[in-house]
Amino acid sequence: MTDDPRYPIGRPHLRTPLSAEERAEMIDRIEGFPARLRAVVEPMSDAQLDTPYRDGGWTVRQVVHHVPDSHMNGYIRFKLGVTEDAPAIRPYEEQIWAELPEARTGDVNLSLPILDAVHRRWTTFLRNLDDAQWSRTVLYSDGNHRTLDELLCVYSWHGDHHLAHITTLADREGW
Repeated sequence: MTDDPRYPIGRPHLRTPLSAEERAEMIDRIEGFPARLRAVVEPMSDAQLDTPYRDGGWTVRQVVHHVPDSHMNGYIRFKLGVTEDAPAIRPYEEQIWAELPEARTGDVNLSLPILDAVHRRWTTFLRNLDDAQWSRTVLYSDGNHRTLDELLCVYSWHGDHHLAHITTLADREGW
């Protein structure tokens, strides 16, 4: 844990190459994330869902809608990395996406089933990659190449990162 409310569990640690055991543990975290998120947010009231996790931050509702947006992009980035030679990864305007009406006010049950389905497909895909595929790269818009091992580090961290936004808020508020 850190004192920075933007990064309650710190920043991701990119490592490459990962061992088969490290990959399996990270894939397990990705696989289990939808259930962990659902368990935390389903009991919340609309007022709780509409509470920002920090000053100037997204509401819990926006975080819940952001995660499948991000993880759909992540799944596609992995598939591009496996099927193309160092493809350029197009960023998306996540801040703007979080302000769109369905992200700002939509029922979280619009996004939770999407998250479940994406994670089932994604983890099935990830469990079937071979060692050579994990070393393939994608090209980020900042000009840096990232291996699929590094992407796995990012996305296994990403769910826990946003879950910690929600749970630290709930703890602070006594929910």
